[in-house]
Amino acid sequence: MKALERCRKKGILSMAAAMAQANDSIRMASRNMQSLTELLVQCQNDAMQIGASLEALDKGYASIVRLLEDYCENIYQISISLSDENACSCLFEKIDRQLAELQEWIRHEMPDDRREAVFLPYKASMWDSLESVWRAADEDENTDVYIIPISYFDRNPDGSLGEEHYEGDLYPAYVPVTDYREYDFELRHPDMIFIHNAYDEKNYVTSVHPFFYSANLKKYTDRLVYIPYFVLGEVDSEDKAAIEGMEHFCTLPGVFHADKVVVQSEMMRQIYIDVLTRFTGERTKGYWKEKILGTGSPKIDKVLHTKGDMVRLPEEWAKVIQKPGGEWKKVILYNTSVNGLLVYGDKMIEKMKRAFLIFSENKENIALIWRPHPLAEATIKSMRPRLWEKYHTLVKGYKEEGWGIYDDTPELDRAIAVSDGYYGDSSSLVELCRKAGVPVMIQSVEV
Repeated sequence: MKALERCRKKGILSMAAAMAQANDSIRMASRNMQSLTELLVQCQNDAMQIGASLEALDKGYASIVRLLEDYCENIYQISISLSDENACSCLFEKIDRQLAELQEWIRHEMPDDRREAVFLPYKASMWDSLESVWRAADEDENTDVYIIPISYFDRNPDGSLGEEHYEGDLYPAYVPVTDYREYDFELRHPDMIFIHNAYDEKNYVTSVHPFFYSANLKKYTDRLVYIPYFVLGEVDSEDKAAIEGMEHFCTLPGVFHADKVVVQSEMMRQIYIDVLTRFTGERTKGYWKEKILGTGSPKIDKVLHTKGDMVRLPEEWAKVIQKPGGEWKKVILYNTSVNGLLVYGDKMIEKMKRAFLIFSENKENIALIWRPHPLAEATIKSMRPRLWEKYHTLVKGYKEEGWGIYDDTPELDRAIAVSDGYYGDSSSLVELCRKAGVPVMIQSVEV
């Protein structure tokens, strides 16, 4: 991975321009001692930050580092000469020349920036929604790429931020992870930032750190790209009822704040365009046509490129899937959604119990992989706390009995690749299974 100390020409030029602007403000703040002191300190800090970054890069930058050191000395001299108007005037002239020289050097002597792309996943289990785009960017020799998992919080029942989580240690070994506390977004100002969470403050179950809301990230990049972490069932553009059910996904904050939105297909692109045009007015249709791209979902890419014979089974999976003679049982992927639990509550718990009973009775020939939605536990705790103990007991019992597999890993593609069939709620997994050729059966709480 490239060193994080690499300095961005674009960011340094921006800081130098800010220093020049601050220099003008210092003149104006001569009668306000508090404002003047703050500006002087900020100018020194910016100069020291640029100097330290350049010094860490190349000895060829020594002359400009010395210029910055002289600049800091002049700033100090101003701070102790405030009562001497002539001395301050001379110092300001020196500083003007130094800042002009600094900006000229940055423009003409400092190497041009390579492109920099940053990927900001938050749930490790959702990384597949960005992976194929990351691989393409990483193969570009002119692009430096950083994968920066960000922290997120559970929502308390009253809507406040609860427990904080960080899953940077849960990514596959081949994924190079950078700690978000070691990356200076303001200084580096990456060319592109990719996100898969568009909810910002509108998520009532979890929330990424507010710094990483799409509304704020726009300040730190030239291009903010949103790629949904989910795959929706394809619907006909004439099916008004189905489209109404999708409007929520089309009008998330990240969709509005992103510079580009990448969705799973051209048909889905048209639905986004129609919904957003209706939402914002006919005159905006051209804008949405430019912004929404229907080039496909990385989740589908991941599933299609992962085959059963490529998968290395964990030992505990093999014990469940293989018969005593080594032959594989039929493998069923059982998925339970957040929506099912929210809508049906106790009835859904009872439905799951019945399903587990049937599969356990047929465990000699069928292996079950239960993959609940990644946000199931957080959602129930936040929105259905009364249901939490029953759900927790069900999960605990399933794990302890050991006849089936409980899959909460980031590797969704593995579960699909080894499965012979899908059973469970309607969810994004349904579309992924269909793309992979896995037969699908939707469960009904009433049956």
